[in-house]
Amino acid sequence: MNFELWLTFRYLVAKKDKFLAVINFVSVAGIAIGVMALIIVIGVMTGFDHDLREKIVGANAHIFVERETGVHNYVGLNEKLKALPGVIATTPYIHGNVFLEEGTHASSLILRGVDPATEGSVTRINSFLANNVKVADLPQDGILIGSQMASYYGYQIGDIVTLISPASGIAGSGWRYKFKVAGIFTSGMYDYDMNLVLITLSKAQEIFDIGPTVTGIGLKLKDPDKAPVVKQEIYDTIGFSYLVRTWMETNANFFSALALEKFAMFVILTLIVLVASFNIISTLIVTVTSKVKDIGILKSIGASRATINRIFTWQGLAVGAMGTFWGFLGGVSVIYLLKKYQFIKLPQDIYYIDHLPVLIQASDIAMIVGSAMVITYVATIYPAIKAANLEPVEALRYE
Repeated sequence: MNFELWLTFRYLVAKKDKFLAVINFVSVAGIAIGVMALIIVIGVMTGFDHDLREKIVGANAHIFVERETGVHNYVGLNEKLKALPGVIATTPYIHGNVFLEEGTHASSLILRGVDPATEGSVTRINSFLANNVKVADLPQDGILIGSQMASYYGYQIGDIVTLISPASGIAGSGWRYKFKVAGIFTSGMYDYDMNLVLITLSKAQEIFDIGPTVTGIGLKLKDPDKAPVVKQEIYDTIGFSYLVRTWMETNANFFSALALEKFAMFVILTLIVLVASFNIISTLIVTVTSKVKDIGILKSIGASRATINRIFTWQGLAVGAMGTFWGFLGGVSVIYLLKKYQFIKLPQDIYYIDHLPVLIQASDIAMIVGSAMVITYVATIYPAIKAANLEPVEALRYE
């Protein structure tokens, strides 16, 4: 074993000075608690981010291609878009607002007209539907509603829902449309499950009186993260007369807020590790003070300043590494237990899920561990330099 590492090990495990052993333990525990808190909180926030991302992407297409005046020749455009590299499937859709008539009241809803034959290949609507209902089986007079809406109004499959179209209401005739509830979906997003309804494309064209026109075409990609690249390819293919939006742009504010919260929590919780690093400074200062004679002897027999510096630097890093290791082990264990047993429950009427979602990413762990070790190293600089600058004559004067 290297002389410096051997001496560092001796200082760490020496049992003669119990006070120094207690300080070492407190330093390790402080770093461990900080690292564990960081891993748990970042794991929970990453889990929320991933879970929300999956639900948003699953309920919508990855890319939307629209036109302000509507897409008229959407069959031809659909074929062009389907042929682009990276595109798995496409589907036309109509997006608009209608009113739900319930007794003497009317509430606003978002209506999406879908092609039953292709909608299931672009979104995950089939996995959201209960009772083995498939969007492909949606009849002309059928409607799919969200679970929150069904619960609020007491709707069940087979019940009649009345929609009022603002567009056809102006004409004064045929402005009420009755649909039979063909299925109830649960996307996990409250706004969708409460305010979104799906009907067939042809029925939506009739309601909004737009003829053979659609609002746009939705695309599903092989890799959703490459949406910006495919967006540029779409513009190169069909020109700039269309509005092309990716799922990232549609929810940009939401995901930016989540990223900012995650960064803020990382900075705040890193302060725990920073505070714990002061224990390391204290430990090394006490060690240097109690080992003045040892330092004097080492220097008198030829140990260089760099050697003394490295001994105490290694000691501080060893304390930080042990704290980081135990913090990592504790944090990962808690995350594993949260994921497997889900013993922390959330009120589902407030949150969209009933348990804490957790996810550990290698990049997050590397950032946490790296930050802890950098803070630890910085904490060793002053005590190590102080020990290295100690003159052997001064150290041995009173011995």
